[in-house]
Amino acid sequence: MRKLIFVMIVLQACLLLPVMAMAEESATRAEIIEMCKKAELLLLTNKEAGIAEIANPNGQFVWKNTYVFLMDFDGNMLSHPMVPQLTEKGPLFHVSDKNKDKPKMIFVDFVNIARDNGEGWIWYKWTLPNSREVSDKFTYIRRVGFTNLLVGAGIYK
Repeated sequence: MRKLIFVMIVLQACLLLPVMAMAEESATRAEIIEMCKKAELLLLTNKEAGIAEIANPNGQFVWKNTYVFLMDFDGNMLSHPMVPQLTEKGPLFHVSDKNKDKPKMIFVDFVNIARDNGEGWIWYKWTLPNSREVSDKFTYIRRVGFTNLLVGAGIYK
């Protein structure tokens, strides 16, 4: 019985430590901007390598509590390290955020920010990873050069 209790405690610790570490290490806005710029440079240098690296859940564009994603101006997710299935969904313009009172068509907004301003931040409501809880999220969007591509990364508040 003591062995079982010990094993349970060890398992709980193993499951909680990564979550606690992530909660303590939150990406800054400056880091998000810098990583999006790095992703942009890689995509402009070698598009295929950039797509692959952004899709890699263990790659350089996944850090602390965030990651970079890649979309085109047609609303297609081209690369996503955490939910790769999004790349198979086609245009995402019909998807709204999780704000029950005033939902935003966030993927439309992402494209508009990139096309109209080149870069910018957007606030919306989104589900926390591994949870059903909705929280405020701030996402930085950056156009990739003069292409019809954009990269983004966000943080929860």
